[in-house]
Amino acid sequence: MEEETFDPELIYSIFKLVWGRRATERNESVEVVDLEVGDRTKKNRQTTANSNALKLSCELIRIFVTEAVQRSGLIAEAEGINKIEPTHLERVLPQLLLDF
Repeated sequence: MEEETFDPELIYSIFKLVWGRRATERNESVEVVDLEVGDRTKKNRQTTANSNALKLSCELIRIFVTEAVQRSGLIAEAEGINKIEPTHLERVLPQLLLDF
């Protein structure tokens, strides 16, 4: 049985949004139009990701979120609370980021 994961199109859209913002911060064009053959350089090439990279990214994000919820749940349970609150997540994030 295959576990549910994030939609690769959603993750790709998020990546494109981040890439676009970074390009804007560097005052670069996000998409290049009307380039002649052989005129593409690393600087003016559109950023993209192949399908395997997207699948891997989706799986990594799924594992990261699952682990964050499990660790936050343990903290909440230790405090005798049945609901995970943002403070529980805040407490586990530093170590979680170091582990990943």
